Order: sequence, then structure tokens, then C-alpha cells
Amino acid sequence: MQGQSPYRLTLAVCLAEIFGLSSIAAFPALLPTFQLEWHLSHTAAGWISAAYYAGYMLFVPILAGVTDRVDARNIMGLGAILGVAAALGYAFLAQGFWSALALRFLAGISLAGIYMPGLKLVSDHTEGVLQSRFISFYTASFSVGASLSYLMAGEINALAGWRWAFGASALGTVAALAMIVVTVPKGRVSRTRQRLLLSNFMKVCRSGPAMAYVLGYAAHMWELFSMRSWIVAFLVFSVHRQPSEAVTWSPTQVAFLVNLIGLPASIGGNELSRRFGRRKVISVVMIASAGIGAILGFTAGLPYGLVVLLTLVYGTTVTGDSASLTAGAVAAAPEGLRGSTLAVHSTLGFGAAFLGPLAVGVVLDLFGGNTLAWGMGFITMAAGCLAGPFFMRYLGTQTDSGLKRTADSEPK
Repeated sequence: MQGQSPYRLTLAVCLAEIFGLSSIAAFPALLPTFQLEWHLSHTAAGWISAAYYAGYMLFVPILAGVTDRVDARNIMGLGAILGVAAALGYAFLAQGFWSALALRFLAGISLAGIYMPGLKLVSDHTEGVLQSRFISFYTASFSVGASLSYLMAGEINALAGWRWAFGASALGTVAALAMIVVTVPKGRVSRTRQRLLLSNFMKVCRSGPAMAYVLGYAAHMWELFSMRSWIVAFLVFSVHRQPSEAVTWSPTQVAFLVNLIGLPASIGGNELSRRFGRRKVISVVMIASAGIGAILGFTAGLPYGLVVLLTLVYGTTVTGDSASLTAGAVAAAPEGLRGSTLAVHSTLGFGAAFLGPLAVGVVLDLFGGNTLAWGMGFITMAAGCLAGPFFMRYLGTQTDSGLKRTADSEPK
């Protein structure tokens, strides 16, 4: 694969990522179904959603961190194999809370093997301005994979039931594995003997510019994955308060659009960041997103068309900073520690993604699952991202001995 265009190589990794995410939204897309069938409280549903991100959080330091020394393509292949096993296990074995919890945890480990190692591959084959742009394509492709997962789960469940929906997601991950083997390029591996991973992580944590984006990403992930975990349940709640003729799009179809809009939002946000400065654009987007999120949960009883419109706007703001944060972390990584930086970035980010959906579930139960509860739930989502501008301002201007520039200094 040597000599191939970086555009073609990036496309190959993005397609593998998209198919590898086939099962990511299968549980949240069908959450109301599982709550009814298994008699799950909002808190219990939140635990199952959170288990996915717990699996990711606990294993990404290893699976992403070793990509400085092990070919990242091999790690992606391992992630895809685990994804197939998790989806098939859910299709055939899931019977209630505990089995669902364990299998979604395994699915999260699969994501840890696919997502950040894939990002490492993209960054390995590009530098400078192209690197920032291609990273934005890759991170935006996450939204494509998630949106297709919502749509596939909802439509197949309507036709054949949820077990077939998970079976179909396993086939999607098989396709990802085939792409990884056939079309995805090899990653770059350091030829020098690396220090222990823990010392690498500590050096990343001492880098102010890198940690500005890492912690900003954690604030972003709290909001983003809380929204992705609960958006279908919120729309179902709204549908039950509408005249039957007012509902034209199903909640999973709306969730598909909400996540799909993340593609242009994420890429567009990165382009604005390159023009006006990453930290400035990220901070503005986060504040706007928190404002919209704080309102959205209280609108469930309004006309469905308006609820859908506001949800789409929220989907735009909640993903508008995603690529900028990740591209900033890559650009600010201490020299020779890109894989370790991505491991820290992803561990803290998905740690927040683990806590966010669970916190929202607890709030929904605490306030009784009514309109007020959903309003407070969305305030809980939105409040987390408000920490992001603080990190951008306080840490983004710091320097460290291993970094002579900031991630905002990218040439145009």
C-alpha cells in the first residue's frame, strides 16, 4: 500500500470505522423497547449505556497506547473481532440487565480497539494542514457510523425484532474486519525503545496545551454521549404527548438525522477553528450547545416538528467542536507520544462518556420521568460541557518543556 494517496488511505480507514460502529447505537436506539421488555428503570438503563463506555475507558489506554510500538492496524482488527463477538452474543444471549451489561461492556472494548487506533493510522499518514483536515474527516465519520447504527437498529427492529437488529450489526462489523485486512494501511511504529507507558502518560498529563484539549474533550464527551444514549427515549416521550397524525418521523429516524448532521458540523467546526483559532471556536460552540441543551428537555410537549427542529440544532452544536478538540490534541502531543496522547485523550473522554449517561438516568428517576425530569436531564447533559471553555482558557496558554508551539498555531 506504499505510495497510495493519503486521501485514499484516509477513506479506507474512515470506511472501516463506519462499519465498525454498526452496533454502537443499537442499545440506545431500542432503549424504550428494553425498558418495557425487561422492566428497566432509567438508572438501570443508564448503567447499561454506561457499561459500553466503561469497556472503552478501561481498555483504550492499553489498545491505543501500544500503537506507538505495535501496528495500529492489528489493534483495529482485534477490535473488529471483539465487536462481532459482542453483537452476536447480544443477539443470541441477552436476557436482561446483567447479560446486557456484560455484552455492552465487551462491545465497548471493541470500540477501544477500533476508534483511536484508526485515528493513529490517519495521523501516521498525514502531517501539517492535511493532518488536521483528515482527522476532522475521521472524527466526523464517527457520526456517520453512529447515525447508520440508529437507523439500522430502528428499521430492522420494526421489521423483525431487536435480536435481528443486533445480528445485522454483527455483519456490519464483519465488513469492517474485511476492510481492515484488505484496504487499511499499516501504521508507523517507533524504532526506538519506548519507556514504560505510565511514564509516557505522565508526560502527556504535564503538557498544558495537550491537556487543554484532552480535558475539553472530556467535557464535550459528557454531553455528546449523554445525548446519544437518551435522545431516542426523549423523542419517544415527546411522541406520546403528540396527536397521532403529528408524528411523521420515528424517533430512530430523527436520531439518524441528528447524528448524521454531526458530519458537516464537525468538519465545519474544524475549518472555522483553523481560520479563527481552535480554542476560541471551541469555547463559543460549547457555550452555545449548553444553552440549547438546557432548553431542549423542557420542550417535549411542544409540537413534534418544533421538537425535532430543536433536536437537530442541538445535534449540530454538540458535535461542532468534536474534530477541533481531537485535532488539537494530536497537534499538541509531545514529540513521539502521539499514541500515548490519544490514549489519555480517549480514556478521560470516554470516562466522562461513562458518567454522563448514568448521571442523566439517575436524574430522570429522581424527578419522576416527567417533563420536568427530562428538562433536568438535559441540563445535566449540557452542564458538563461548560467546563470546556475553562480548560481552553486556563491550560491552553501554558507551555511545557516538551512542546515549543501550541495547537492553535497551525499554518493556514
